[in-house]
Amino acid sequence: MNVLIVYAHPEPTSLNGALKDFAMQRLAANGHTVQVSDLYAMGWKPQLDAGDTLEHEAGTPFHPSLDSKRAFAGGWQSPDIAAEQDKLRWADAVVFQFPLWWFSMPAIMKGWVERVYAYGFAYGVGEHSDARWGDRYGEGSMQGKRAMLVVTTGGWDSHYSARGINGPIDDLLFPIQHGVLYYPGFDVLPPFVSYRSSKMDDARFASIRQALGARLDALFDTAPIPYRPQNSGQYEIPALTLRDDIAPGRTGFAAHRE
Repeated sequence: MNVLIVYAHPEPTSLNGALKDFAMQRLAANGHTVQVSDLYAMGWKPQLDAGDTLEHEAGTPFHPSLDSKRAFAGGWQSPDIAAEQDKLRWADAVVFQFPLWWFSMPAIMKGWVERVYAYGFAYGVGEHSDARWGDRYGEGSMQGKRAMLVVTTGGWDSHYSARGINGPIDDLLFPIQHGVLYYPGFDVLPPFVSYRSSKMDDARFASIRQALGARLDALFDTAPIPYRPQNSGQYEIPALTLRDDIAPGRTGFAAHRE
């Protein structure tokens, strides 16, 4: 199978760098073909702007969505954007690896999403009507592909527990897993999270590497997070709220899991 690793850390000798190298080797040893988008090494431009559209007319206002739509449809995208889209088309699974910085992914990876997820490619696809609201949340251009987050954080696991000060890790990652990944159709696997990344010794690293290896071995067997598909009849359209008889009394992120 084809696996793409989208990786964001500026230091190759970091814990993240070591885990990325291990993941490449483990996946290859399992017979997979691996590509890596090392965003810092690539010098990835994170900001979405008029330069992403090769045919943008100087002096005219830049409209992010409309310009993205025209560029994708007309083949006028910046070559770096088109190249990453080709990698996503190629991949059967995508691993997004990053340190949790200020409760989210690094800015360079967020910029990768904003630029690569073009209108017509990752959003703005499918029929919009009283019966459907586009191909998204379980459908879309990434349908049939798998995605998994590999995340490191300096905090303890208790800090990210159900009553921890930082909030539950599943809640913190919900905007990424449900919004960035499930929205365009990925089957989203439970994340692999390494805590206390600044307190690492050989024994802990060996344990983390072993656990990550087991998750990578099961990349195509692990059951995905059971998010509710948008167009399955569980949501009122076009309001896009859960029907009253679906998960009554439940609100917030947890209501959108079956």
